[in-house]
Amino acid sequence: MANVLNSLFGGGKAAPDPVKAGGDSDFADFAEGADPAPVSFPPPSNPFGAAGLPAQTARPYTKWYNVHERYSLSDFKTEGIIILVVAVVLLLHLIGARLNRSKAQKWIRAHAAALVAEFALVGFAGVPVASGDKAGDELLQELAASNTHQGDDILKEKSLFEFATYATGRANVAFVDIKLTLVKRFNPLKIAAEQVLGFFMDSFAQPDDVMEAILYPFDGKEALTVPGLPGAAELRAKESKSSYDGFVWALVHKECMKQVRDDRYDVSLTYTKDHAKLPSWLTVMTESAEITDLILTPELIAAAEAAGDRLEYLIVTDQPIEKPTTINETVPRKRIYLKYRLPSDNKYDTLVPILKQFLRVTDLLVQSGRFRPEVLRKVKASRDATIKQIQKVEEEEKAEERAAEREKAKKAKRDAELKALDAKAQKKYLEREREKELRKSTKKQTTRA
Repeated sequence: MANVLNSLFGGGKAAPDPVKAGGDSDFADFAEGADPAPVSFPPPSNPFGAAGLPAQTARPYTKWYNVHERYSLSDFKTEGIIILVVAVVLLLHLIGARLNRSKAQKWIRAHAAALVAEFALVGFAGVPVASGDKAGDELLQELAASNTHQGDDILKEKSLFEFATYATGRANVAFVDIKLTLVKRFNPLKIAAEQVLGFFMDSFAQPDDVMEAILYPFDGKEALTVPGLPGAAELRAKESKSSYDGFVWALVHKECMKQVRDDRYDVSLTYTKDHAKLPSWLTVMTESAEITDLILTPELIAAAEAAGDRLEYLIVTDQPIEKPTTINETVPRKRIYLKYRLPSDNKYDTLVPILKQFLRVTDLLVQSGRFRPEVLRKVKASRDATIKQIQKVEEEEKAEERAAEREKAKKAKRDAELKALDAKAQKKYLEREREKELRKSTKKQTTRA
């Protein structure tokens, strides 16, 4: 019975092998599916720990967090050199700036007494408020006490190598400006470059510490330079008495003579003449020997000898430094200049006398600065020659401007006439112009021949 059922329903036949049956061998492995097996997962851990707090995750050990194991000092050679260079530059800068300040302080300490003795107000502090209701000797005492109280602050630091001071309140002097220009010790590289350029080229001066002072006598034009001078009101009544004849005179070091003459127009008006009473390194540049006899006093000669070869020049002038280009620039403006080099040992005993004589030159000029008409005519001749030259240049410039204006008006008239014509008339007009120009050129060639 079982055999009959198997034969009827095919239950007795075995499943054909796909490989043997000629089926696709690529799917032989999938002929019989794999038994499913459960995948086991680890039990989830509690992220908050037993106490309900976040569990700390430990970072794995790595050299990234240990710089000393990844690098050594030899890896920072470049950075070390840069830091060392910056430190050296900064140190030299601080030392140089300190040396300049120290040199300037020593200069003002040596000259402060002379300035305070000559002027009522020294420095930039101005008139003290407490002295506003005082006058006469009480005012002078108050100003002197204020000047003394300032101490080194009388000299103002404008930069690391420039220092300046100012003084006013003196008979025959409107004010005086003093400037110290020191070597740029805070920049050794620039000093070396300036020394090399100065050695090979005369146009570059060797770096040196110098003092320059400009004294402005009362000539009625001091307000053009510094309006509202402190202390000028007290001396305004004496202004009319503080006058003298204008001229140019200079006491110059022979080594600086050529440079001074080239740089200054006023000194170029003088002639050079040695003086028997002067030391060998000094000479006089003057417009008249009579002027030299007046200014070159025994006190000035002694002060110049004491200053030695550090004195570059002492100039009394009424002409501008730059060559005037307009008539207004030729108006006389009286000035007195002093320049000398500072000593390296900061000992100024030999230089204080020349500054005192510089401040007192105006007293001598106001007292005796009246010259003979012959001297004044000679002095005036050089000024008149410059004025005539300027006038000639100005007249030529005006003539050129007038010619340009005439040419412009002529061209405008010609354009208007040409524009008003028709095409045929314009052609004839242009032809007549060409013929006219041709006749002019032919006439010029015939005249030249």
